[in-house]
Amino acid sequence: MDTHGTSNQAKQQDLFLVCGLQSLGQHCVAVLKEYDVKVNAIEDVQPKHWEVPEVPSLLERLIIGDCRQPSVLEQAGIRQCRSILLVTRNERMNIEAAFAARRLNPQVRLIVRSDKQNFNKLLYENLGNFVAFEPTHLCAHAFALTALDSEAIGYFTLEGQLLQVIEHQVQPKDSWCIAKPVHRLNLTTRRILSHTPVSSNPLLELFEWNPEAEVQVGDTLVYIDVAYELALSEQDPKKYHRQKWQWQQFLQSIKPKNLLQKIVRFWQSYYQSQNQIRRIATIYAITVLILWLVGIVLYRLYYPEITLQEAFYATAILLLGGYGDLFGGVEFASQAQPSDHMPWWLRLFSLGLTLTGQAFVGVLYALLTDALVTSRFHFFNSHPPIPQRNHVVLIGLNQLGQRVAAILQDLNQPLVGIHPTNLDQQSLADMPLIVGNAIEALPQANLSHAKSIVLVGDDNMENLEIGLMAHAMNPASRLIIRSQDRHFSDNIAPLFPYAQVLCGAALSAEVFACAAFGENVLSLFRLSDQIVMVTEYNIEEGDTLNGLLLSEIAHGYSVVPILYQKYRQDNYSLMLWNDVKLEAGDRLIVLATSRGLQRIEWGEMLPRLWQVQIKKALSKNALADGAEEIALITGCSFATARQWMNNLPGVLPTPLYKYQAQSLVRELRKVQVLASLIFIDQPSNS
Repeated sequence: MDTHGTSNQAKQQDLFLVCGLQSLGQHCVAVLKEYDVKVNAIEDVQPKHWEVPEVPSLLERLIIGDCRQPSVLEQAGIRQCRSILLVTRNERMNIEAAFAARRLNPQVRLIVRSDKQNFNKLLYENLGNFVAFEPTHLCAHAFALTALDSEAIGYFTLEGQLLQVIEHQVQPKDSWCIAKPVHRLNLTTRRILSHTPVSSNPLLELFEWNPEAEVQVGDTLVYIDVAYELALSEQDPKKYHRQKWQWQQFLQSIKPKNLLQKIVRFWQSYYQSQNQIRRIATIYAITVLILWLVGIVLYRLYYPEITLQEAFYATAILLLGGYGDLFGGVEFASQAQPSDHMPWWLRLFSLGLTLTGQAFVGVLYALLTDALVTSRFHFFNSHPPIPQRNHVVLIGLNQLGQRVAAILQDLNQPLVGIHPTNLDQQSLADMPLIVGNAIEALPQANLSHAKSIVLVGDDNMENLEIGLMAHAMNPASRLIIRSQDRHFSDNIAPLFPYAQVLCGAALSAEVFACAAFGENVLSLFRLSDQIVMVTEYNIEEGDTLNGLLLSEIAHGYSVVPILYQKYRQDNYSLMLWNDVKLEAGDRLIVLATSRGLQRIEWGEMLPRLWQVQIKKALSKNALADGAEEIALITGCSFATARQWMNNLPGVLPTPLYKYQAQSLVRELRKVQVLASLIFIDQPSNS
């Protein structure tokens, strides 16, 4: 997706058109006005209820009419619009209005509310400058991740890599981070997003933390790291990913001291949902294999004349119940019967082999019978049993609920759904389902041992009623309530602080509004009551990002670059350490709040308030090495940097952001160049 920033003068000329002033449309207007642009709107009837009270004063013009009519679009200024947001609740109306808008203004950007994925792809290929979203898909991740009640607050996939955002409160056992400067925690697979010292308020901006601060117990770290690389599996990719995740987590935590304990725990967790007979079968299989090997060794030791092959088959015959056959006439190479000179303990061991083998065959028959009976009655009982503990209770399996359920299943989170009617959904066949009245179904869902309760029904009051009842039954579980009205959310949240009240329209509006400026929003998550968007940029000439170093983009706009791909190259880089200067054609993916995206749109970078004073170089090689570091971090030419190094002591004339300046001082120290920071009193133009 191409994106162009605008200057302060140009942004005043931008006109955006919002069609549909229901909940989502009103929130889109409010977010667009934060970018200081003009917004017109079209609604088929005069709104009687303003969920966002300030919307009437934010609009330049409100046109009452059908947004599919060319005359109505003309009246709303479609020919002067930069983007049109078609967010009515009628999907067909949105698409028809998109056709009319494109015919009147071939350059207008189309932002459409639609769930027809295949059709939307075709429209993008044929119309161009077109993007479509479904609000339920956008906000489903927020509900699912809130329900997890874990340190992971965000998941998304980039180029086959699953990345996770972790919010972690430092514990005394965290030797990997305690007493270390924050900047040292950055790795090629991990990037710190935020560091909040204990008893401090959450930061309002990304990269606002001090990289030199030492991490202490009680501090809060937010970081992004690579969870694992996804493998392509045509048969069952979801199951493959879940199993691989479990194995990686298990293997990484194994140490020599706790090896036996880890094996026991893994055994218990892996089989906690399996049939008891399968566990017995596994034990028997291991036992039979061991006895087989022991039998081969014993027979070879006692009868050295026989071959290894004969010992192998003799032990197998005993395990298959052939005790009478073997001792009733089967001869070894010595032509002597085994019973003639066999000690009593070896004969007793042989009998034990036969008994063990017979028992194992019985278990195999039981497994086959169980599989046949299960498959026979699968039609009548298609859903698995309800989890016993540490699960999520999902109430309301509408479109949003089904999307939340799918995400939780992808993350291997046990859950149970409650819905008034049965569902004919193959994608949710693996989810336990209780059909019936939600209030009556709560006790059946093992609510007292549930981790979270999520209510995503379409009725605000019903969600609240069921949520309060569920909280009374299990006060320790997390309660997440969907709200369709921001007023309802604002009123309920302070009264019931134990509940997380999420307004889907408010969450989705951020993405719709950002897309109107050309940004390609790939995913989003919530951080300290802010929406952080995973946003993709394809750099063009004249963009506000063109020609900037990644460190300048990060600290000047308060965003976090996480993926960089050079123009016409297949390789890409995650969590870059080295400073790279962007050029036209390059691809960049960042994490950004709405405020950061606004700065990029306007080209308004934060002031550079620091300079570096270089005192002296401790060796001749340090002059050249120091010049390389200066050129790399400041973006100047090597010749200019070498000229500065030849006139020491001195202050580098290039103003920097604090993180850049601190990084430069550290790197210069490594190459034996003494330097320090200087704060600039007057902000410099960026």
